Amino acid sequence: MLVVFDTLNVYYLPQYTPIIQQLQRNNHQVKLVCYSSKNDQDALKDVLANINAECIWVINETEARDTYVELKPNWIFFGNKFEYLDEVHIHSKTAQLGHGVGPKPTYYHKSCTPMTVRFIEGSLRLSKIKALYPNDNFVQVGFSKLDPMYNNEELGFDLANIGLDPKKQTLLYAPTFNPSSLECFPDNWPEDFKDYNILIKPHSLTMMREKYKNQRAKLAKWAQFENVYVAKEQDISLLPFMKNADILLSEASSTLFEFAALGKPVIVCNFFKLKWTYRGIFKFRFKKRFGKDNVLYNDIGLHANNYSALIAAVPQQLNTPEEFHSNRLQYTEEHVGPTDGLASVRIVDYLQANL
Repeated sequence: MLVVFDTLNVYYLPQYTPIIQQLQRNNHQVKLVCYSSKNDQDALKDVLANINAECIWVINETEARDTYVELKPNWIFFGNKFEYLDEVHIHSKTAQLGHGVGPKPTYYHKSCTPMTVRFIEGSLRLSKIKALYPNDNFVQVGFSKLDPMYNNEELGFDLANIGLDPKKQTLLYAPTFNPSSLECFPDNWPEDFKDYNILIKPHSLTMMREKYKNQRAKLAKWAQFENVYVAKEQDISLLPFMKNADILLSEASSTLFEFAALGKPVIVCNFFKLKWTYRGIFKFRFKKRFGKDNVLYNDIGLHANNYSALIAAVPQQLNTPEEFHSNRLQYTEEHVGPTDGLASVRIVDYLQANL
């Protein structure tokens, strides 16, 4: 069968890749449809070459629709809603994946355009989305992005090769782009953690969008410290960073749930910078877009309300990683789902069984 992956944003790829590899192992044909209006073709050339699948570039959803109608694939994967399903469904079936398991309401509301099936990760998320969209088809499979971690296929970085010390413990700082704690960290913060390696993996949009240039200026300053490795634009996947890290620092992002599902401690940064359209009298907009609904993460790990608190929190959590162990197990079951490394297998089995 022919399966096409609608790659509106490059950060969908880590979720898609394990499924693509499983399809290729089963001798199915795979193509990507990528959007030049959202992604840099030249910057992604090597990344896409490693996936070993043809990439068709389009400008927008209209061109994508026309491509799908012409190709008539058996299945099309989407990481977000898609407005032209009626035309697409004439010849193809559609599958939707959340590209993360974060706490934003958009996780659920991308299902406002009902597809043939949406694959869901954890049990709590399954029950919640069924209540919101009772007439649609949802199948719990787990979180395919983490399959390479559970299968020990992800090797991580050779720390010495990226200039870090293999003898030191490693912190992973993975800020999202909005709202972000990134601009609340001091320019010299790696000095406060000089006894650790620091891996910094910002959101892909931080690296690509002009409006986040101030965030990139911060990253450039931090990259100068000898105990720091800042992700390059080609470092799309978070997996190698998580493989090497002993602890995660982040805000309200999917990364918290993903890292906790590996049995490692997380620290939630409760300090972040809001853009002006979310501050003051406009704070209701922030609550509407980023409200946590019933997907709470208050006890997934220790919370730091400011940078000073973070300095003390890191060694404390590294010395007592068992503190939130039972909570992490519960969050994993409810939000990430099975940890057997077979999510991609279950997805491909479903596609084959429902041609």
